[in-house]
Amino acid sequence: MSGYRRKLIEVALPLDAINAAASREKSLRHGHPSTLHLWWARRPLAAARAVLWASLVDDPSCDPSLSEAEQDRERQRLFAILERLVLWENSNNPDVLAEARAEIERCFPEGAPSVLDPFAGGGSIPLEAQRLGLEALSGDLNPVAVLIQKAMLEIPPRFAGRAPVHPHPNSELKVYERAQGLATDVEAYGQWMHEQAQRRIGHLYPDVDGPTGKKLTPVAWIWARTVRSPDPSWGEHVPLIKSWVLSRKPKQPPTWVEPRIDHEARRIDYAIRTDGKPPAPTVVRGQGRCLGTGAAIPVEYVRSEGRACRLKAQLLAVVALGEPRGKVFVAASPEQVSAAEVDHSGWRPESRLPDNSQAFGPPLYGMQEWWMLFTSRQLVALTCFSDLLSEVWEQARTDALRAGFTADGVRLRGGGVGRSGVCGCGSDLSRLRRGQVRRPLFNHLHLGYHRESP
Repeated sequence: MSGYRRKLIEVALPLDAINAAASREKSLRHGHPSTLHLWWARRPLAAARAVLWASLVDDPSCDPSLSEAEQDRERQRLFAILERLVLWENSNNPDVLAEARAEIERCFPEGAPSVLDPFAGGGSIPLEAQRLGLEALSGDLNPVAVLIQKAMLEIPPRFAGRAPVHPHPNSELKVYERAQGLATDVEAYGQWMHEQAQRRIGHLYPDVDGPTGKKLTPVAWIWARTVRSPDPSWGEHVPLIKSWVLSRKPKQPPTWVEPRIDHEARRIDYAIRTDGKPPAPTVVRGQGRCLGTGAAIPVEYVRSEGRACRLKAQLLAVVALGEPRGKVFVAASPEQVSAAEVDHSGWRPESRLPDNSQAFGPPLYGMQEWWMLFTSRQLVALTCFSDLLSEVWEQARTDALRAGFTADGVRLRGGGVGRSGVCGCGSDLSRLRRGQVRRPLFNHLHLGYHRESP
């Protein structure tokens, strides 16, 4: 057979099976790469796997020795392989993967072509190329995407088949296949960090009282930036809100924040509503209004107040885990407000923000350094996590030495798989805290809600 051979994807595909498998991935929460880091426009793994495989396997119509009926039967056989291949349960099924790889080898006896994805984003295409035994080359202009790809594609294969270094892994496995040993270590050290963070700063994040009075675990806090009203008849801070709606679900009324204004005391309290109509926003196209009197709040006034360091933040609501898996929105109680008012006089990221007002707005509001984007409690939490990363690095380094990893001096970024490779980030963390590395922490300024996560 000579010349170009049409591929299966050019003729026909079992689209219903592929679509069903891709749709099901949206509800997966265990073991799926999407739980590593949220990434917009993430390509479904099932679709990426199907497209790659069908782009390499010949369609039976390119074999002139087959009759039309025989081509149909052969095509149905390939469809059956593809329908098994796209199932989530078969993602690491060695028999199914071997069957799929055999078809690729049949069509490319001298070796399949490499897969190049220069803008791989969340890494779905190169990941599935690796799963099919193909050489995959990927990259991206976004450093977050590159980090996701390294963590998912580049690092795990280096430790394939290795046992964990943690002395007491929470696992019953005796034989570690693929990167199961590395995954066990990540779970064990991550659990240690979680327990330490809970012990050190857990008191800053108290449980909330749910609608039934039951204590619920908070997962996020909804903040609004505030500015002192330019109307002297009010004179107190008012919120800058683009929308009062917290959640919208199909065929259900929205959940929203209701501001309750006490004009005599010049005070605003907040409640959670699921009925009625949300009020109008207090910021439209950058121009604000005083919630107490309706007076205009020009954007230049907000910026001047920000440059004078007079902007504040108001806790509006707390998002908690309900039962069985839903989210519950609870109004911020005095206990929650008090817990967030902590003093932070320690280390903070003091490097300057980008001076580009067209692409980055916070400096226009007086926020010249990275630490100014965070609340005091967030700075305390970020400092705690940074401390824990340095401590867990030392612990993993010691455990790796005990487990027999050689101290070869080659860092992970240099291809190392010894003790220095396993613990390649520790010295950078120490240098960061000493101010020798300027690695800013990133967040966004919103004129509206600001989400804080523990």
